[in-house]
Amino acid sequence: MPIIVNLDVMMAKRKVGVSELASRVGITLSNLSILKNNRAKAIRFSTLCAICSELDCQPGDILEFIPDEKYDGEIILEDEDED
Repeated sequence: MPIIVNLDVMMAKRKVGVSELASRVGITLSNLSILKNNRAKAIRFSTLCAICSELDCQPGDILEFIPDEKYDGEIILEDEDED
């Protein structure tokens, strides 16, 4: 049951670059890139709060739960019932 980080989507909506957000949040560019590219295993609440504060969003705007049956490790599988 993966949780997908849609940070790049919110950053694009807010027109904020990776370097700028990393600086404003107070984390390294490397750590922000790990989050943005869905390679993070965890995130501190303080980091999540700082990101949400800087992007003026809610945690649910950047974090998305995907059930195992809809995720194959890289892509989200479409429902066959939805036509």
